[in-house]
Amino acid sequence: MKSMSNVDIFTISNELNNLLSGARVDKSFQPTKDIVVMRFHVPGTGRIDLVMQCGSRIHTSQYPLENPTTPPTFPMLLRKRVKGAHVESIKQHNFDRVVEIKVKKDKYYTIIVELFDKGNIILLDDENNIILPLKRKRLSDRDISSKIKYAFPEERGINPMTVTEEEFKDVFSDSESDVVRTLARNGLGSLYAEEVIKRANEICELDKNTPNGELNEKQLEGLYAGFKNLFDNLTESKIKPQIVKSESKEDVVALDLKNYEDFEKTYFETFNEACDEFYSKKVNTSIKNIKETAWNKKVNKFEKRLRLQQETLDNFYKTIEDSQHKGEVIYSNYTIIENIVNVVNQARSKDYSFKDIGKTLKKAKKDGMAEAQIYESIDKMGVLTLKIDDTTLNIDPSLTIPENAEKYYEKAKKAKRKTKGATIAIENTKKQLEDIKAKKDVAMENIAVPKKRVKKNLKWYEKLRWFLSSDGHLVIGGRDANSNESVVKKYLEPNDIYLHADIHGASSTAIKLNGDEANDNLLKESGEFAASFSSAWSMGFSTQDVFWVNPDQVTKTPESGEFLAKGSFVIRGHRNYIRGARVKLAIGIVDYEGKRIMAGPIEALEKHCENYVVIKPGFTKKEAIAKKIIHKINEDDLLTLDDIIRVLPAGKCDIDEEYHQRKKYEKN
Repeated sequence: MKSMSNVDIFTISNELNNLLSGARVDKSFQPTKDIVVMRFHVPGTGRIDLVMQCGSRIHTSQYPLENPTTPPTFPMLLRKRVKGAHVESIKQHNFDRVVEIKVKKDKYYTIIVELFDKGNIILLDDENNIILPLKRKRLSDRDISSKIKYAFPEERGINPMTVTEEEFKDVFSDSESDVVRTLARNGLGSLYAEEVIKRANEICELDKNTPNGELNEKQLEGLYAGFKNLFDNLTESKIKPQIVKSESKEDVVALDLKNYEDFEKTYFETFNEACDEFYSKKVNTSIKNIKETAWNKKVNKFEKRLRLQQETLDNFYKTIEDSQHKGEVIYSNYTIIENIVNVVNQARSKDYSFKDIGKTLKKAKKDGMAEAQIYESIDKMGVLTLKIDDTTLNIDPSLTIPENAEKYYEKAKKAKRKTKGATIAIENTKKQLEDIKAKKDVAMENIAVPKKRVKKNLKWYEKLRWFLSSDGHLVIGGRDANSNESVVKKYLEPNDIYLHADIHGASSTAIKLNGDEANDNLLKESGEFAASFSSAWSMGFSTQDVFWVNPDQVTKTPESGEFLAKGSFVIRGHRNYIRGARVKLAIGIVDYEGKRIMAGPIEALEKHCENYVVIKPGFTKKEAIAKKIIHKINEDDLLTLDDIIRVLPAGKCDIDEEYHQRKKYEKN
């Protein structure tokens, strides 16, 4: 895959700096061993994902990558150190393939993204000491290890932003190479080296393979003019992000290039968008290949086991057939075998060694003695090897002929007993093989086509917690301190009802009555909603008390000498309590001003949709439970995993299987 050039990185860095300056750092992820994704929240825009791939690319992305269930060490450290920090700046270091992301939390931190060679991503403290690199490296001139001062790679090449004409010309006087190689090796790469030469050729005649020593002053001036003509587009922000295609090549560039004049071009509003389209599909294909290889290894493991088990079973059947046949051959040739056994035993009684007996039998066979024609050999323990027709037998002279035959029959019986276990093992392996193939098919189908995350135009209430009660009233709640403020200051009207779970850490909830009277069922449903979106969920409670008051009892004015944090309010006067409100939610797709996902009390979901999932406080992480939920309710492919995660309460969850089994039983 193409690595970003210095020009690409310059353009991307400027765009990222304008987009993310002041943004809040959210979670970080590591989908693969060399890709790290940092999530940011931009005021007025929302979520922005920044993809950083060692040695290749850095850009925002709307193509979510699948993350491992257990986050690796590096993204966990980023979460610990810089989550909640604000971006100070994003810049390219010295027109090199290095990006510096500076953020501020309790102190300054810097994330270094190295895009040269195999690359690296490194977290630095405020004194530029390495806290942790994604990859530890020890080179002759650089040590990338924890607690070591970070050293930028040695500065080299041409910086188009600062180079003077004299410095530019000096590059050629210091090199014994030709023009195109000199430009390419000084930070421009082959594409932009050839582009500079093409633009220079509009001023003077110049062959790209001209040795530097043969360049005249006019050609040097032409090269500089071509160089300025190209890179002034960067300094003046005259970029034209595009993906270019021909029959044999595809590329992403920030400028109109003469090298790509005859290519098919697709233009984009930003270079980040162009890079996202160019790289993300290729990376998803690459990830698919990696995962397919991993799944194939699992499949091959069971196929190999099945093959070995089948070979073992076949050997058992062969042993049964072979051993039974040999027993029968012994009885069929009882007399001739007994004669040669008697010869051996008589010789042994006269103190002949087995070696001497063997020589005697071999000579007798050679001399044509009929009884000796079946003789093959005798070992040092006295066991005879006899061959009758095409059957080879081992006969122990110390045993009777029936006893020798019984040894073969017993061997057949033993093999027959083993066939039962082998057959069961084969059937188990076949089932496991079918299961792993099915899992592979599902996994490959899920990652076969990357889905672009399209930002949805949310209704005002979707930016909050919300549900539609069974009698049609809208109930809203805050998601955090800011939205708790909004619920009370912006949306709570004099005729509404304010609710809050009687526990620290809960959503400010409002029932929008629109002139109606509140009834017991509406209060009960709203109480369950308020209880579920409180810290009672993460604490694993099954019930929680909730109080409700009139809007004029809710104030932001504290008692004298007290301070109220953002999102907190003072309640004055009598509180009405909903005791033991159920901490449980249902999630489904409802048709309310269009189809959309809703999380609320079970009765509300029963009223407004047929297909829903009931969840309760549990032990499953949000991402895992969201995958189960989306599989059950996303019939028309309306939702993404993020849509599910967004409506889940804070804390781990489990599906209430008991509820669903009871409902299934009631239907039947």
